Amino acid sequence: MKKIKYFILTKSIGCYINLLSFFHPKKATQLAYQLFSEPRAGKLKLDALPELLQEADKETLTYQSLEFQTYTWKGNYQIILLVHGWESNASRWEKLLPYLKKTGKTIVALDAPAHGLTSGKEFNVPLYTACIEVAVRKFKPETLIGHSIGGAACIYFQHRFQNENLNKIVLLGAPSDMKILISNYLKLLSLNSKMELLLENYFITNFNFKLADFSGKLFAENIAIPALIAHDVDDTIVLFEEGKKIASSWKNSTFIATQGLGHSMHDADLYAKIIRFLMENPTT
Repeated sequence: MKKIKYFILTKSIGCYINLLSFFHPKKATQLAYQLFSEPRAGKLKLDALPELLQEADKETLTYQSLEFQTYTWKGNYQIILLVHGWESNASRWEKLLPYLKKTGKTIVALDAPAHGLTSGKEFNVPLYTACIEVAVRKFKPETLIGHSIGGAACIYFQHRFQNENLNKIVLLGAPSDMKILISNYLKLLSLNSKMELLLENYFITNFNFKLADFSGKLFAENIAIPALIAHDVDDTIVLFEEGKKIASSWKNSTFIATQGLGHSMHDADLYAKIIRFLMENPTT
């Protein structure tokens, strides 16, 4: 019954946006982008934080008018920065964190825009990347670990800034192509070709890139530091082929195919492989 209601709701919204596109294209575009960029889950309340985050040292950083939350579990001078995905928050690292603590390194996690304790209602990869850049300047991590769209933001960050302090990146279930994300969104709402063009122009105008050019596969071509890229063959949220695309152009990368983990990628064996990768001496 829930699936039927969701199907009717999405198609009704899509029908309304399609109709609106002929009479008020600007309003239709703004509504379509808002629905695409505004998460429906993942927020936290300060007085009801998961125990994992209560234990951490908390600090709020700012990017322009956005205030975003960071959490630190102190260890040695070596820093790992954790970057979660869509409709999630820093607590998603609860199962991986005990493994990371065994390395002795300091671990920092952040809440993405419009997620966790971070302010705002809008989420997009360029905005997330800007927050990562602020956090990297503050904490100076040597390693980034990103899940899902957080992994895509890690790739874009290193492509854009080429941070020399970073020596390793770990990607878990990360998407490659923005074009595919938008195509899936268009199909979900059954949006017409006019809306497809309007959204394409919206990204060009507001973010200065064409959707086809925003690709982890393309970004990875100019990243030299080692990467561990893991993706599950049963992932129905971000298809397995996306991870393979990123790894195919990342010259200094190791690709791990898992099975049965889905999109969450929670698994003791995988975590052990991540730790081994982190403890290896980096080579470029």
